[in-house]
Amino acid sequence: MELKKHAFIMLVVIVMLAVLAACGGGNDEETSGEASGGDGNEDNAEASDDVSGSVTVAGSSAMQPLVGAVAEVYEEENSEASIEVQAGGSGAGLSQVAAGQVDIGNSDLFAEQEDEIDAGELVDHRVAVVGMAPVVHPDAGVDDLTEEELIDVWTREVTNWSEVGGEDQEITLVNRPDSSGTRTTFVEHALNGAEPADGITEDSSNTVRQIVSETEGAIGYLAFSYFDDNITPMSVDGVEPTAENIQSGDFPIWAYQHSYTNGEPEGLTEDFLDFMQSEEIQETLVPEQGYIPVTEMEVERDAEGEEQPVE
Repeated sequence: MELKKHAFIMLVVIVMLAVLAACGGGNDEETSGEASGGDGNEDNAEASDDVSGSVTVAGSSAMQPLVGAVAEVYEEENSEASIEVQAGGSGAGLSQVAAGQVDIGNSDLFAEQEDEIDAGELVDHRVAVVGMAPVVHPDAGVDDLTEEELIDVWTREVTNWSEVGGEDQEITLVNRPDSSGTRTTFVEHALNGAEPADGITEDSSNTVRQIVSETEGAIGYLAFSYFDDNITPMSVDGVEPTAENIQSGDFPIWAYQHSYTNGEPEGLTEDFLDFMQSEEIQETLVPEQGYIPVTEMEVERDAEGEEQPVE
């Protein structure tokens, strides 16, 4: 009898423990659900934070039209975000992002090409390719030069357009400063390393375009994104400055559009860079603004300027 009583008590205890365990499991599951919901809310808050606040971008003037256009669309879709886009040149963009003065430093150059920049501290985000070309006043009477003639013009071996088949007009050189990535690209890939002679020097591509369009006999160089009907883009060795000729490698004056960050980007900076590299932007705004998606290039180039077919 005593044994049966003990067995009954043990059975009751086991049943009670099972019930408590079941209740505890339910509480754990409910708590887990609440925690999961809490995490979800926190994730939503973090996602919201990612598209609010401000980001400062500075550097390449060749990139400014593209980044400015992307920023405008991004701000329309994210009303709590502010993207401030400045120019200043590729050298300025690299030095400012390296010093932590801006969130994104835009450059036509690889960071490795700038001796004073610790490229190892920067992260490269290639957002597009830009073509560049010499541009002249429409009345110069010439729209095609050989590479040798182009070098002679920029080194002042040729000083009048009549010497290369154009009008009897004195040639005015309109340059960018040494810190300009557009200048570096033009010198390396259009002038074969020959340094341009002194002339007018302007920090802004907009100003270069204005001076060339208003000055008889003027020649400068600009990214495709600055071309308009007031200037004449020039062919080189009979090859026209077009997106198709850049993609194939037939027209050599081009550069990657780099957006550098100091370390891996986070928050709004990361979200904006992802947006610039998104399919939505690459297939619409990039070509509309006169740039070329990196994925459409048939050739690629490294920091040393070596070019090879895309595998």
